[in-house]
Amino acid sequence: MPRSTNAVSSRRKRKKILKLAKGFYGSRSKVYTVAKNAVEKSFVYAFSGRKRKKRDFRSLWIQRINAGVRQYGKSYSEFMSKLSEKKIKINRKILSYISMNDPNVFKKMVDEVYSQ
Repeated sequence: MPRSTNAVSSRRKRKKILKLAKGFYGSRSKVYTVAKNAVEKSFVYAFSGRKRKKRDFRSLWIQRINAGVRQYGKSYSEFMSKLSEKKIKINRKILSYISMNDPNVFKKMVDEVYSQ
């Protein structure tokens, strides 16, 4: 008895991969085997990209805080150290937002941290 193939599910599987490869360059979006490899690789990039995004944003927040603190002649590392000494619990995301969008409040925070 010959092997029967399920054309419906095979086609569905191929269409799903080609749909995921839509917008890829050249045969990566047209040829199933090439598209399959490209889609699998794109999933790897997506996974590592989600991890990378967290790193990039933390770095951005640190740069913004540093820029805000440097206006007052201080450094980022000193500022963060003094914050923890004073037991002020505020995360970098919020600190960077304040330093960018509300410089008056940020100045008060810097003055508070460096006051003896």
